[in-house]
Amino acid sequence: MTKIFRIALAALLIGGAASAQTILTLGLFEPLNEHVERVLPQFYEMHPDVIVEIRTLGFGDHHDLLVTNLATGSGAADVVAVEIGYIARFVAEGGLRDLSEAPFEAGQYEDLFVDYAWAQGRTADGRQIAMPTDIAPGTVYYRRDHLEASGWTIEEVIESMDSFLEYGRVLQEMGVFLVADANSIAEGLIRSNIPEGDGIYFAADGTPLLNSERFLEAARIAQTVRNEGMDAQIGAWSNEWYEAFRQGTTAVEISGAWLGGHLQTWMAPETSGLWGASETPGSMLVSWGGSFYGIPTQTPAAKVDAAWDLVRFLTTNPEIQLEAFRSINAFPAMPVTYDDPMFSEELVFLAGQPARELWADIANQIPGVATFPGDMIAEEIFGSAMGEILNEGRDVQAALDEAQMLVTRRVRR
Repeated sequence: MTKIFRIALAALLIGGAASAQTILTLGLFEPLNEHVERVLPQFYEMHPDVIVEIRTLGFGDHHDLLVTNLATGSGAADVVAVEIGYIARFVAEGGLRDLSEAPFEAGQYEDLFVDYAWAQGRTADGRQIAMPTDIAPGTVYYRRDHLEASGWTIEEVIESMDSFLEYGRVLQEMGVFLVADANSIAEGLIRSNIPEGDGIYFAADGTPLLNSERFLEAARIAQTVRNEGMDAQIGAWSNEWYEAFRQGTTAVEISGAWLGGHLQTWMAPETSGLWGASETPGSMLVSWGGSFYGIPTQTPAAKVDAAWDLVRFLTTNPEIQLEAFRSINAFPAMPVTYDDPMFSEELVFLAGQPARELWADIANQIPGVATFPGDMIAEEIFGSAMGEILNEGRDVQAALDEAQMLVTRRVRR
């Protein structure tokens, strides 16, 4: 989909200055385009000599094409949106400019963002390859009806991982699954309690961590959930996943704050009032998504200044981030926005709970974790190991020892 915004173009033509205009292409995935289309007129007021051409694709198609464009060195938009799951790939394979260097000097904006969002766009060797725009503080969405029927309180449920599992056993007696997929618990645990300087999969010195105690514990807890029948064995983004939310066959989903918007608007709007949000079990602090903007190395030098102006407009302006929150439920990466009255609003879908205050508090506590070039490989190998552990009953230690060996072989330090 392509949409050219020509606000201010007429003025340029009338003034005979059309030759001075810069046409920027902006590559987005849905629904970021809805937000950007609303705020571009403000950008044009500040930069009347720039025209922005938006290229929008679905989430997967956008990133697949971007991977190809950056690998081949051609075809990418002048400014591109990137979801956190793809940042590691571009750290490893390159293709995005280092915004910490001149003429960008992005470091001057670091204090505007929550620590962990800034760190996610930064490599272990200090390159800032993308600027954060929205984040996804990890939270638990829970069904209030199942909680009430169980006789438990949410505080009791999330007190520890042990209490969380015990709640799952109570739910079993009620004919309800604790979670859709046991692997979601492992994913949350490996992303929390990370020592300062380490990444998710690698220590600060580049040593893989896949058979460290953090990974072993995460895998064992997930295996317990699977072996005891506490998960529905339903993968995310499947029709079965949506139906579980609608029918209430699962009681809890550990996810980013963004899930509530999806539940409300299209996944399960008929369940309004049945949901609540809380901290995660054992107070694990984890990020569960987020979006960034970067400038490809292939962007022509003549367009770089205008491209940086656009990136800064979309990422360092509190009002622009708040507009994204209003329009597409994109949680702001800038803590200064958390004082806005919108954050204390009672959310009807969550039975009147002012959950945004909770998410803002969580966002401010999540520690920063750098991105390592080998993250993409390690994530793939860990995923395969978890498949063997959960689906084939493989011994956790053996599976993760093998995963450690495979990552060590494939990633050069």
